[in-house]
This record gives sequence, structure tokens and C-alpha cells, in this order.
Amino acid sequence: MRIPLPRATVAILLLASAMPALAAEAPAGILALYQQHCAACHAPDRLGATGPALLPENLARLRKDEALAVVRDGRPATQMPAFSATIPADQIAALVSWIYTPVVPAPSWTEADIRTSRIEHVDPASLPAKPVFDADPMNLFLVVETGDHHVSVLDGDKLEPIHRFQSRHALHGGPKFTADGRYVFFASRDGWITKYDLWNLKVVTEVRAGINTRNVAVSPDGRYVAVANYLPHTLVLLDGDLKLQKSIAVTDREGKISSRVSAVYEATPRKSFVAALKDVPEVWEISFDPKAAEIPVGFIHDYKYKEGAFVPGYLNPRRTELADPLDDFFFTQDYSTVLGASREGVGQVVNLDVRRKIGDLALDGMPHLGSGISWDWQGRRVMASTNLKAAEVTVIDLKDFSVIKRIPTRGPGFFLRSHENSRYAFVDSMMSREAKNILQVIDKQTLEIVKELKAPPGQTLAHVEFTRDGRYALASLSETNGAIVVYDARTLEEVKRLPMNKPVGKYNVWNKTTRSEGTSH
Repeated sequence: MRIPLPRATVAILLLASAMPALAAEAPAGILALYQQHCAACHAPDRLGATGPALLPENLARLRKDEALAVVRDGRPATQMPAFSATIPADQIAALVSWIYTPVVPAPSWTEADIRTSRIEHVDPASLPAKPVFDADPMNLFLVVETGDHHVSVLDGDKLEPIHRFQSRHALHGGPKFTADGRYVFFASRDGWITKYDLWNLKVVTEVRAGINTRNVAVSPDGRYVAVANYLPHTLVLLDGDLKLQKSIAVTDREGKISSRVSAVYEATPRKSFVAALKDVPEVWEISFDPKAAEIPVGFIHDYKYKEGAFVPGYLNPRRTELADPLDDFFFTQDYSTVLGASREGVGQVVNLDVRRKIGDLALDGMPHLGSGISWDWQGRRVMASTNLKAAEVTVIDLKDFSVIKRIPTRGPGFFLRSHENSRYAFVDSMMSREAKNILQVIDKQTLEIVKELKAPPGQTLAHVEFTRDGRYALASLSETNGAIVVYDARTLEEVKRLPMNKPVGKYNVWNKTTRSEGTSH
């Protein structure tokens, strides 16, 4: 999954026009160091080429001390060499500090840039329309390993790896599958979208849709792909071959306030994408149905007779205006209603049919609704969510959106997972320094924690995903010499471990394509 050298060279030459901006913001010595040792892989303007973009927005999750270690010691199994023998320690520290400063003026990524970046690694027509392996293609897992930027493919029946391939740097937002399970799409932090043929275990096509990207969403038939960008402030629409359809500048209705896109989701029953905006109090819905109704803009005298200004409903945003921004979503199973929260903890219930807020959520801290799950409890449909600041799982009644229970946990958590065939939900405490090694198991009917599963103190045990039938639960021991830990979902006993290099998310094809109630969508 590497850019062929000629393209990388061309990209660097094309991007060299940004050099005046870099020279203006960096001491001459640091700039010279960067050009000598870094520009060939990361591009003269730090936007990335064969290596990732080196911008503060893209490095937000990499602490400076970790970045120092990477520059000093290199990164195993990648093209990143160690510079401890060639660059003095004080200069490495100065170089790392500089890459955490913004580029001035802010970089842009145009439609022409997107089109130019597209790479077709293999002709899709040359690949057979059947799996090259014997495993159930709908019970495969993809495991993202951040230690050396690889993805492992697991057989969900045998619980064994069948393939491993190199990915782009810092995949984010989870892979998205077509309904038949053949194709999967990845997004990297620095904007690369990868189309992978899971039946043939080959990268098909790649395109760079942005500079700092949050996630990707895909229609079930694989014909439409949406990309949420922090930088630039765009929502990019591609076709299934990753050819640009349009890049939408994200602003409020008046075009005065520009916004980052926190995430984009595919709403299968609605034939649309739904986007969460970071800086504007609106929810966007973009229909990929060519027959979608027109969207009124400006003043409308008569909707029935189309007296006023309208734009096509196909591939254009339909706005739901709110009082506060929402950048994290949970959808009801029919996708008619969104439960959302801002980073400040303001919770709202939004109906996408009437396009307005219909309720409030009594949430504290920083709820992570995007990781929410749902199930039936005492004749009622409920959902539950982790919290990034508060040590609790919040259970909410989906009829009146009241809080049924706040289940105390060991610490703030990121992921909550279950399965239709399991009575248990697994929650981590990975945002807690002291308890990040503990998974807690919640009985979905008693709403009580019934067991704790522990890794050694200081390690991280998180992100559970179930097999297709719900029989086994797989967790990530997210360490360099880590593993996928397989638990019997009935007895809660450990079954086996699969060695992995800092595994994070894992994704089951069946659970994702069928929109399982026990996993995020």
C-alpha cells in the first residue's frame, strides 16, 4: 500500500511551491534539517508523500515524547529510519517541536489535488469474483495494528489469521464494508482512502481526499463514498472507484462560518450520508438516491408548486439547524433519529424526518455516543454509551430519552460492545491511567457489572468485537507485543491469544454489514 516512487517524486515536486511558508515559520537550521532528512518522505510542505503528514492536526494523538522516540530510534517494519546517529539530540528535539507548529498559511487540498492523487494499483476487472480462501467471507475480522501500520485478516470460525498487509499511516474511523463483504474502505488520518478487495486480499485503488481526515462512509452497494475532513473543511464525495464526484465546502447556511467535519455516517434505510459538524450547529444529510426530493434553499413562497429556490436532493446537503453543534452520533436502528452530543457534553435528540431537535439528553462529562449500543430491556428499547470523562455507562430509554441508570465503571471508557445473541456488554476503561487494563462485563438485563477481565497493570485492554454468531468476544491487548484475546462469550473465560503488534480496533464483516445492535455503525 505504498505510493509508487515516480508518483511520490512528482508529488514532492508539485508541493515544493509551499516552501516559502515553511521558511517563514521555521529557523533556517531546522528547515535545512527537515529538507535533508524528512522532505523526501513527508514532502517539503509537511503534507505527506510516502510518509504521513507532519501537521499538528495529524499528530494530535502522538505525544511529543513518542514522536521524539520515533525520530531517534526509527519505527520497526516501516521506512522510518533511526536518526540518533546522524542528528544531535537537541536538534531532534527542535525538529519535533517544529512539526507540532501550524503551517502558515494553512495548507489547502483542492479538487485537482484529489484527482491527481488517485492511484489504481490493480484493474478490478482482472480479479476473480470469489474468495481466494476457504473461510466464511462474512465471518472475517479485520484487525488494525498500529504498532507497524498493518491490518490482519482473521478467520472468525477458526479464530486464526489468514493474511496480513501493510496499511496507510494512522487508520482512523473504522473500515467500512460493502454489503456483500467483498470490498472494504479505509481512511487514514492524513487523508488517504484505500479500497481493498477482501476476497482477493489486494489493494485496488487509493486516493487522497484531504489532509486531516476523520473517517469514511460507504453505501451498501459500494457506489458512493463520503469522506469527513478536518482539514480542509470539506465533505468529499467519491464514486466506488474513488473518483471524485464533488468536494463540498462545509459552512453554515449563510456561508459565513466554516466547519470541520467530525464524522460522516451511512444511513442505509434512508439511502443517505449523515454528517456531524464540529463548529456549526447543523446536522447534514446527503442523499445518494438519484430520486431524492429537491432541497429548498433561501425563501420559498410555495413548496407544492416549487415557487422559490431549490437545489437537487441528490448529493447535496439537507440541513437540520440546531442551537448547539453535535459531533458524536448514535442512530436508532431505523436511522430516523440521532442522539448526539458536543464535546462540551450538550446532549440532543434530533429527528431527521422533521429536521429538528425533539428532546434533550441528561448527560454529564463527555459521552461517546458514537460507540453506543442498543438492546431490549424489560419491554423497552434502550441504548447505552461510554463516557470519555466520567466513569460510567449511561443507559437511556429510547422512547422518552430519559436516563434509566448510570452504571459506575472503573474509569472513563471509549468502547462499549455486545451482540444480539449475548446477554453481556463489554466496556473498557481505556481513558483511565490506572484502570486501562480492565474490561468490565455488564449483564444487559440486571444492568450490573458481573465480571472484570484484567491485563497486567499499565497495559491497555479494550475494543471488544464478537464473532458473527456471538459465540466469542475478541478484545485488543493494545501493546507492541500485544495480542487479540479471545473470550468465550458465555462463560467469560479466556480461550486463546493471537499475537499482534499493538492491535486497536477489530471489525467483523457480518456484524458491520448487518448493522448489529451490539456494535457501532
